[in-house]
Amino acid sequence: MQEIGHFIGGKPAAGSSGKFGDVYNPAAGEVTARVALANTAEVNAAVASAAAAWPAWAATPPLRRARVMFKFKELLERDRKELSAIITREHGKVLSDADGEVQRGLEVVEFACGIPHLLKGEFTENVGTGIDAWSIRQPLGVVAGITPFNFPLMVPLWMLPVALACGNCFILKPSEKDPSVSLKLAALLKEAGLPDGVFTVIQGAREAVEAILAHPDIAAISFVGSTAIAETIYKGGTSFGKRVQALGGAKNHLVVMPDADLDDAVDALMGSAYGAAGERCMAVSVAVAIGSAGDALVSKLAPRVRALKIAPGVDPEAEMGPLVTREHLAKVSGYVDLGVKEGASLVVDGRGLRLQGYENGFFIGGCLFDNVTTDMRIYKEEIFGPVLSVVRAPDVAAATRMINAHEYGNGVALFTNDGGTARDFTSQVQIGMVGINVPIPVPMSFHSFGGWKHSLFGDHHIYGTEGVRFYTKYKAVTQRWTGGARKGPEFVMPTLGR
Repeated sequence: MQEIGHFIGGKPAAGSSGKFGDVYNPAAGEVTARVALANTAEVNAAVASAAAAWPAWAATPPLRRARVMFKFKELLERDRKELSAIITREHGKVLSDADGEVQRGLEVVEFACGIPHLLKGEFTENVGTGIDAWSIRQPLGVVAGITPFNFPLMVPLWMLPVALACGNCFILKPSEKDPSVSLKLAALLKEAGLPDGVFTVIQGAREAVEAILAHPDIAAISFVGSTAIAETIYKGGTSFGKRVQALGGAKNHLVVMPDADLDDAVDALMGSAYGAAGERCMAVSVAVAIGSAGDALVSKLAPRVRALKIAPGVDPEAEMGPLVTREHLAKVSGYVDLGVKEGASLVVDGRGLRLQGYENGFFIGGCLFDNVTTDMRIYKEEIFGPVLSVVRAPDVAAATRMINAHEYGNGVALFTNDGGTARDFTSQVQIGMVGINVPIPVPMSFHSFGGWKHSLFGDHHIYGTEGVRFYTKYKAVTQRWTGGARKGPEFVMPTLGR
């Protein structure tokens, strides 16, 4: 049985705790490897290695750090197919979706290549007589990222390129469900010329996370995962004086107006609700049908959901693969059971799906509910699976109030042909990321990603210029050269602008 270990001090490291977790092929339902689960001592050793490497990396000119990012980008492109295959093997998503994950990660690396410009400060000559002032941004030190199973490559690449380019050392604690791609990233960064110790991978579970939260030499933590854990990470990290950005759960709505192109809306819902088997923080899990759009929307959706091509992710014709674990399959199926008990209309039932040759795989078919109401748990809670709920609303004002009342505020979309309606909706909806005729409004790398309300804990969104702010400290410098002239002590508050 293959054992997946850590990456510390520029080289692979076997686990020493004696604890391991199982890694599955979700399509076959079989264990394919064991992943080491780090203990506190291993985390401490990893942090010590990173702390020792940090002074030299922080002193490396930004232009040289950018050159490492340029080379890293080139290597990611070279090994793109291999990276996609690793993701599909352990997560289960279809290869085309895994390739899209690589692409979105690459875009953040491209952004980080511009770090010499992004770190430029501001300069003001003569803020007072003979006095100049300027600002600079400097790295924090050792920072950590705790990342989820659903995007084992993309989410780390939302964090580490910006953190490294800013001059920090980065410790990645990936999901133990699909850990292999993290070691591939480490190998590529080393090949790109990153000095030993600057990037570290620590595999693990709860003990490793708790050690990261408490370690005094870790200055900041980035996290993506469920809301309950995001809140725990935020409170735990900040209680130890760390800077924390913790992205949590979502219940993303897609509002369909009667004037929308219904075929476009259905295409959007199919991809955004059932792509990656719904295991996306930006997946659309609620379709809000306005007025007369409801019946027509459901009648067009139902046959499309039934016709979904569900197969192992390596099948080139597959549209949806398995869920990540047997436990998650049971959870998602349980939510479908619950929706039926709550009185929603189960239009398409994907439970009990078995594929020939893959009878032990973690498969479920697409599920579609109609007549879902806002008091139902299947509306309130994040299911994180291929389950779409259709809610009816009389008008866009009622839909906006409904969305604003939800505890999550990650993403939302509106499909309409009315520019005025779109403009008002964009202004009034209380959500961090908004799409107009765009079903999954994930910002590009030169903007920033993040939600509102219980979808984000902390003050900073992730990657983009927000990432640069998160991974650096601001320093203001005021300077005067007296030329030998002494004025003597001054006992009033200095006012430079005179």
